[in-house]
Amino acid sequence: MIDNDTPQMKGALAQAMNKLFEEIFDGVKHGFFECTVTCELVKDRKRRLTIKAGKSHQFVIPEDNLR
Repeated sequence: MIDNDTPQMKGALAQAMNKLFEEIFDGVKHGFFECTVTCELVKDRKRRLTIKAGKSHQFVIPEDNLR
């Protein structure tokens, strides 16, 4: 899991990475899975990251989370 206090990743980015890790781990444990990750720029230079693996999870990541 990603620590929310890691300098490289914080806030919504850390939450998204944790969810991605969780989905991949669950898929490997299950034996097969399909996962897609998309990212797009939205209002105020935020990023919308969508993880699709059975169900969809969306995270809006402020630009300052990327510094």
